[in-house]
Amino acid sequence: MGRRRGYGRPVRLQENHVTTLDAARAVLNSTFGYDDFRPGQADIVAALLAGENVLAVMPTGAGKSLCYQLPALACESLTVVVSPLIALMRDQVAALRLNGVAAGALNSATPRADAAATHRLLREGRLRLLYISPERLMVPDTLEGLARHRPARFAIDEAHCISQWGHDFRPDYRRLAELSEHFPDAMLSAFTATADAVTRQDIVARLFGGQASTFVAGFDRPNLRIGIAPRRSGARQIDNLLDRHAGRSGIVYTLSRKEAERTAERISSRGRVALPYHAGMDQGDRDRNQDRFLTEEGVVMVATIAFGMGIDKPDIRFVVHANLPSTVEAYYQEIGRAGRDGELAETLMLYGMDDIRIRRLMIDDSDRPDEVKRVDHQRLNALLGLCETAGCRRQALLGYFGEPCEPCGNCDRCLEPVETVDGTVIAQKALSAVLRTGERFGAEHLIAVLRGEETDKVLQHRHDRLVTFGVGADIDKTLWRSYLRQLVAADVLKIDIGGYGALKPGSRGHAVLKGDESVALHGEAAGRRRERSRAIEVPGEVDQTLLGRLKQLRLDIAREKGVPAYVIFHDRSLMDMASRKPRNLDTLAACHGVGAGKLARYGELFLAVLNETEDIPNQDAQASPA
Repeated sequence: MGRRRGYGRPVRLQENHVTTLDAARAVLNSTFGYDDFRPGQADIVAALLAGENVLAVMPTGAGKSLCYQLPALACESLTVVVSPLIALMRDQVAALRLNGVAAGALNSATPRADAAATHRLLREGRLRLLYISPERLMVPDTLEGLARHRPARFAIDEAHCISQWGHDFRPDYRRLAELSEHFPDAMLSAFTATADAVTRQDIVARLFGGQASTFVAGFDRPNLRIGIAPRRSGARQIDNLLDRHAGRSGIVYTLSRKEAERTAERISSRGRVALPYHAGMDQGDRDRNQDRFLTEEGVVMVATIAFGMGIDKPDIRFVVHANLPSTVEAYYQEIGRAGRDGELAETLMLYGMDDIRIRRLMIDDSDRPDEVKRVDHQRLNALLGLCETAGCRRQALLGYFGEPCEPCGNCDRCLEPVETVDGTVIAQKALSAVLRTGERFGAEHLIAVLRGEETDKVLQHRHDRLVTFGVGADIDKTLWRSYLRQLVAADVLKIDIGGYGALKPGSRGHAVLKGDESVALHGEAAGRRRERSRAIEVPGEVDQTLLGRLKQLRLDIAREKGVPAYVIFHDRSLMDMASRKPRNLDTLAACHGVGAGKLARYGELFLAVLNETEDIPNQDAQASPA
């Protein structure tokens, strides 16, 4: 099948021969106020400047937006950003404009005057970043119109939506694979915070025809405190966490719309501002609640998974899952909405047997293909393994994405270890059953073999004749399921997600089987100790009174402009100001995130607050000779 002719004349890009990473670094400093790239950013920007197609997997808060914004500005060319959510487009465009960047969005919520201004900048060749939804982009009229303006790049955000294996597959994203046919000389890039190896392979195959530079910048978010606990008294467990974060913004995820409404009412009755958000609400009510969450401090959003994608509020201090999420990827993305400013934040997931049953039913009752349902069940098993692990939560979480790490010291298992037993012999029995059955069977069949149950399947495959048949008869089914999930979490076993969900030896499996390594396991009663109440503190050197004044000024400006507060300045910027206490524009410019555009717009306003208290020691006085 031949390649379809692209709209318009081919674009021959010459910019990559002259634009260097130093030029992008200069834009990073002058426009955005950052001294240098964050880890992982420089390699991605360099690849984009070199003309490569790129898939970048970066943890939430690692600065993936800058990776596609900087090449557009450094090369003075047009980048089209494909985004799934209007709220995300609105906030990113507002932030870029405040930094002096020519950016615009075209969607159903764009005011007519804004759309006209965006089209004018396009015609004049001055627009650098155009945000658009996949549905709007792939309309023939839009494609033809864009061809006249010759975009140099397309950046696809939330790229996991392309893959049927991704946790948030969206059919409209599939058509983005046609972009290379319509714009054969434009470069493609795709960005996501959550994609395991199977999803990454699928994105590269579908979007790039199998050819792309893939960057996995690491999944670790060390500032997130990870907690997972069996649900005993869910309301009290949630309230304890909220009490530790009085006056802070956060999200509570629930499984159902009714529970979101009920939980929001209950939290509000305790004196907090708690707002519901779910797909069954009127769109206007949803928008109003989301705007309050984004613009006000201390709001708790109680929501189903309908809320969250594209939310770029940096000062979310906690994320609670009142129920079991759907997958490890979904869990990782949802907790990743906390602490995007790099400061400490807390997460808590509560789970129970009912959650597992409901999740299984949701998979089975969906209209997804049987192959996808099978993989969904295996991914749920991996999430249950994370819940069951006796070891470091972060090790298990990052291990799912193929990233090793040392015990983190910032999860509930590290802070308050559970009681364990030497499970090496149990693991060896399980591994022996896996190997002797040919590494072709899932957990339930292996448990039947281990317990000596003569099921039809066991008899059909003659597994009742194996030496491992019945060696685990003293352990009941429920505990065997827990043990197998723990062994998966410890990488003694692994789930063949791309195959049929068979259990296979993990990277530690053969060493454990030979007795070269031991493994610890916990029983059903483990992990039920009281969650440790550890408050998240703001760094002590920050003047809290001054920080409060700066936040109030930021909020006043944000309300006047009709944008979220963090679009004006992130919390980290205000904390840097409250710590350094600059007294003139030069020293204010040295604070984190204060670029030339924001310095010109807001510098004098923030200096007025900073100079209100003359007896506060400041940078300028300290730098002057006595």
